[in-house]
Amino acid sequence: MKQRVKAASSYHKGKQRLDYVGNGLLLLLLLLTVYLYPRDWTPVSMVESRHVFYYGWITAVSTGLGAVPFVFVSQPPKVWLGISNAIAGGMMLAASYSLAFEGSTSSIGLDLDPVARTAAGFAIGLMFIVASKQVIKLFGDEVEFGEIKGADAQKMLLIIFVMTLHSVSEGIGIGVSFGGEKGKTLGQFISLSLAVHNVPEGLAVALVSTTKKVSKLRAGLWAVFTSLPQPLMAVPAFVFVKTFLPMLPTGLGFASGAMSYVALFELFPEAAEDSSLATTAVAGTAAFALMMFTQEAIKAGI
Repeated sequence: MKQRVKAASSYHKGKQRLDYVGNGLLLLLLLLTVYLYPRDWTPVSMVESRHVFYYGWITAVSTGLGAVPFVFVSQPPKVWLGISNAIAGGMMLAASYSLAFEGSTSSIGLDLDPVARTAAGFAIGLMFIVASKQVIKLFGDEVEFGEIKGADAQKMLLIIFVMTLHSVSEGIGIGVSFGGEKGKTLGQFISLSLAVHNVPEGLAVALVSTTKKVSKLRAGLWAVFTSLPQPLMAVPAFVFVKTFLPMLPTGLGFASGAMSYVALFELFPEAAEDSSLATTAVAGTAAFALMMFTQEAIKAGI
C-alpha cells in the first residue's frame, strides 16, 4: 500500500514539474513576441530580415489560439467535439484553397507554369501523407507519443507531422512575398492570412491532443511548435528570393494537398461519427464560408 501511495506521489510530482516547464515555455513565447516587435518599422521603411522573421513568428504563435476554446470547456460533450472537428475541417479546406490559389498565381514574371506546379505539389502532398500514414501504421502499438500509445499516438503523430511539414512551405511563402514586386503590402497580406489560417490548424492539433489526455497548455504549445518552421524558413526565402521563388507554387500546392487530406479523411469522418453527417456538413460549410470572408476582409484592409 505504501509503495502504491509513493508511486502515485512521484507521478503527481512529475506532472507538476511538467506544468512548470509548460508555463515557462508559454512565458518565453510571450516575452519573445514583445521583444521581437519591430518598433522602428514605418510605412516607408525598407523591409529587413528581422521584419520578415517577426511576421513569420506571429503566424506561428497564432496557431496556439486554436487551443483557447479548451480553456473554457474542460470536457466538451461528444457532439461538440464533432462540431469542433467539422469547423476545423471547413476552415482548413478554405485555407487549402487559398494556398493553392496563391501558388497558382505566384510565379508572375518567371518562365514557369504555376498552375501545373501547384497541381503537382498538391498531388505530391496527398501521396506523401498517405504514404506516411501507412508507415506509421506499420509500427502498430509500438508507436508512442509521450505517455500515449497505439492508435491514439498514431493519430497525434500524423496530425502534428502534417502540420509541421506544411509549415515549411508557408514559411517560404511569407519570405518570398516580402521580397517580391509588391513588397511589404503583399507580405503583410500573406502573413496575416496565414495567421488566420493557423488558428483552425491549432484547433485540429488541440482537438486530437486534449481528447488523448494531453493538458490544455501542452496542446497549445504543440500547436505553436507545428508552425515554428514558418519564421525559420521565411528569412532565407526572403534573402534568397530568386532561388526560392520557383519552389513556391509546388510548396504551396504540397501544403494545400496535405491539409486537404487531413480535413477530408481525418477531421470530417471523425466529426460525422461524433455528431451526424448533416451537422458536419452544416458546420463545415459555415466554417469554410467564414474563413473565406475573413481572408477577403484582411485583403481589403491592407
